[in-house]
Amino acid sequence: MKIEQGIERIKGVLAEAQHETGKVIIGQHDVVEKALIAIFTGSHALIEGVPGVAKTLLVRTLAHVLGCEFARIQFTPDLMPADITGTNVFNLQRNEFSLIKGPIFTSFLLADEINRAPAKTQSALLQAMQERVVTIDRDTYPLPPNFTVFATQNPIEYEGTYPLPEAQKDRFMLKITMKAPDRAEELSLAQRTMTKEAPETLLAGGVVRRVIQPEDFATLRNGLALIVIRNELAGYLVDIVRATRQHESVLVGAGPRATQSLIMASRANAAISGRDFVTPDDIKAMALPVLEHRLILRPEFEIEGLAVTEVIEQILHEIAVPR
Repeated sequence: MKIEQGIERIKGVLAEAQHETGKVIIGQHDVVEKALIAIFTGSHALIEGVPGVAKTLLVRTLAHVLGCEFARIQFTPDLMPADITGTNVFNLQRNEFSLIKGPIFTSFLLADEINRAPAKTQSALLQAMQERVVTIDRDTYPLPPNFTVFATQNPIEYEGTYPLPEAQKDRFMLKITMKAPDRAEELSLAQRTMTKEAPETLLAGGVVRRVIQPEDFATLRNGLALIVIRNELAGYLVDIVRATRQHESVLVGAGPRATQSLIMASRANAAISGRDFVTPDDIKAMALPVLEHRLILRPEFEIEGLAVTEVIEQILHEIAVPR
């Protein structure tokens, strides 16, 4: 009974968070769901989309709904690592160095347009994302327990962008693609603009309520561990990840961290559906967002126009689903 109550609690919180976020974010239901999966598994998410599809507004709204601190870094080509982490500054009055904390000391960090900064600056996030600590001048400082990075990026073919280092991409649990709204959604946005129902106005006006306290995150995350995944399904999941390393068109496949991410994401997807067990459909639903950003195709296949998404779909089709 405790397990059932825990699953119902998780499902209820996720449903409330989706509802409140939906007051501000028009459409994008799948995007909101995947962002919540990243948050409640204690992971990080990479959000890709063209400018103007509400990537920044999405993260601001989630921070408000979940009662977490929010900070934003605008990545630019001249941004330095110390601008992210902070630095020690000499205090003449005290005759000592004191730490000026950077924006990384927060719960929800929005790394806006992360691929506009070079690799040296992007790498300033690596330790924080993996260990939730920051080292500044050989001293290590802890970050909040709910520290989550949402990195937004424009498609790589846009001018003035840098590809993310592979080690950086592997630390993002999910890649969430935000597409332009359909006509009905964009019409709704147009009608609400310059009114009290405009998304930014609703967020600032207190219409969107908080659904959870930050200290409750640990309890909900522990509940996800109670969701059962059969040994046969665990093997099926591992076979999917391993197949990405053996596919003829793939130069670099997904590593063991992808296996862990896919297990956590599948459990969270089951919880959203109100189940205490994982199904093959949960694994299939989360395979694309978990694996897409981790694969690198061989140049000859890229030239032929093959997409990573097509490779993943082919792998899912070829591997037999256990009964």
